[in-house]
Amino acid sequence: MKRILLFLATNLAIMIAISVLFSVLGLGHALDQQGINLNLNALLAMSAVIGMTGSLISLLLSKWSAKNAMGVHIIDQPQNQTEQWLLNIVAAQAQQVGIDMPEVGIFDSPDANAFATGADRNNALVAVSTGLLRQMNSDEVEAVVGHEISHVANGDMVTMALMQGVVNTFVYFFASVIGYVVDRTVFKTERGYGPAYYVVQMLAQIALSLLASMLVMWFSRYREFHADAGGARLAGKEKMIAALQALQRTHEPAQLPGELAAFGINGGGVQRLLMSHPSLDERIAALRALN
Repeated sequence: MKRILLFLATNLAIMIAISVLFSVLGLGHALDQQGINLNLNALLAMSAVIGMTGSLISLLLSKWSAKNAMGVHIIDQPQNQTEQWLLNIVAAQAQQVGIDMPEVGIFDSPDANAFATGADRNNALVAVSTGLLRQMNSDEVEAVVGHEISHVANGDMVTMALMQGVVNTFVYFFASVIGYVVDRTVFKTERGYGPAYYVVQMLAQIALSLLASMLVMWFSRYREFHADAGGARLAGKEKMIAALQALQRTHEPAQLPGELAAFGINGGGVQRLLMSHPSLDERIAALRALN
């Protein structure tokens, strides 16, 4: 609950700050002088509701979505030595970082992958793929689990949802301003919204979302280095390096769906600015530089 309140409070603080900035810069007055009567504060509030709602719902449903999207088998009662060992590793690392025991699961995939998700660091899910368990030795799997536990302990799920909510807010806000201005000044719509508003607003959302995604992915890459460092502290630096090297020896793993991609361990396969993860070479180099 505290993290959700922080999520809402941060967005509210940003809304207030931007509202004050509009007043100081006289943006609303400047638009009025051009005959464009647009209530920027009301639009900002509506944009925040739209931008935050989807992100907050996604955060609250993240565990449920992950279990269904990935077909995660939750280990309630270990059926073999591997499941018991995995539970023990997660329990030991969770205790080290001071979080409650996450749910632990395995999902069927030939790719070496893992992810952590959940709306609360004390109510999280850590899942690994069958491919990971087959392709990596116990030390390497331990390091991967440490990486995911670090994501949980760092509150990365909430932080990413918070950032996405803020980004969504401004994408919708500025796309709406652009659509409104074009509709009023170019197409001379005098009352209500003309077709141009909806077309331009949609196109602006697409363009701004692409730019915003670059910012979100930059932060995601930045956050991965911290999770790697956390995994090194929990399992040992050499084990974490070995786990990343093991990934290099396998085929490029498939991307996890949707929001889960930001919390997996794969290296990404798209252009640099839209990669959710740094390259494996960069991550290994950063680990080697750790004291």
